[in-house]
Amino acid sequence: MNAIRVGRTGGPEVLELGQTDRPRPGAGQVLVKVGAAGVNFIEVYQRTGLYPMKLPFTPGAEFAGVVEEVGEGVSIPAGTRVATANGVGAYAEYALAPADRVIALPEGVTEQQGAAAMLQGMTAHYLATSIRPLEPGMTCLVHAAAGGVGRLLCQIARMRGARVIGTTSTEEKARIARDAGAHDVVLYTRENFTDAVKRLTDGRGVDVVFDSVGKDTQHGSLASLAVRGILVSFGNSSGPAPAIEPLALSRGGSLFLTRPSLGHYTLTREEFEWRATDILNWIARGELTLHIYKEYPLAEAAQAHRDLEARKTIGKVLLIP
Repeated sequence: MNAIRVGRTGGPEVLELGQTDRPRPGAGQVLVKVGAAGVNFIEVYQRTGLYPMKLPFTPGAEFAGVVEEVGEGVSIPAGTRVATANGVGAYAEYALAPADRVIALPEGVTEQQGAAAMLQGMTAHYLATSIRPLEPGMTCLVHAAAGGVGRLLCQIARMRGARVIGTTSTEEKARIARDAGAHDVVLYTRENFTDAVKRLTDGRGVDVVFDSVGKDTQHGSLASLAVRGILVSFGNSSGPAPAIEPLALSRGGSLFLTRPSLGHYTLTREEFEWRATDILNWIARGELTLHIYKEYPLAEAAQAHRDLEARKTIGKVLLIP
């Protein structure tokens, strides 16, 4: 089968299309014919070696497609359309996933939507519902509000009645963030976002900052918080965030800091199913909308990574085998 292989760490050029054996499902696994695979920053971190992987490997954990074969102990029928964020080797024609980490796609949700929704959708879900559950009367700051997670997070935060302030780099991205539910949008290329947050909140600051940017925004994110606010640092798109001394949290107003991971918020099948089902049903009913930036052929995986790293993408990037 065709698959992207990474034989050494480095730039996008190490993503090479080649031939490899089709995997066989083991006990508790499903083999899926991939219809679409999601491209995410975690694969950039793995490709560069920031998150070490055993070489060689095929990247990708998020995909949707049709169950081709099942392993021992699995009752999912072949032919079922499924999606997952916990697969292995999604940048390929066929990929494996644990059977307890796939979800059936409801009617009206395409494989492309399923692949676009799982990782970013469930991430937005746990950020809005579980770390400090958003509710009416709360205000949150969402960095990269026109991006994949940001756009979904704006929508879910708005659903839950919170006030949303988003940051973006351009007017086009600001429009996307507003369409997704942001009440206010700050162009950080024109205005210091911390000053803008203080202005928009009458000096109070926000209850929660959702920061997927990391190095470039962490200091300002802390300064944007209200007393006893929480900084949720969940990404490193500008580079790893610097260390924070505990006393800085005290001086800022008894602040909280967390660096969460989706895996820790989908520990059980029940928790995974809750998040995935909510997201897919919201999409099926038109209550949550996805924006797919571009669908790249599998052979153009390197270009997909270049565009993602250059922040050219607005929304989700997919690979189509």
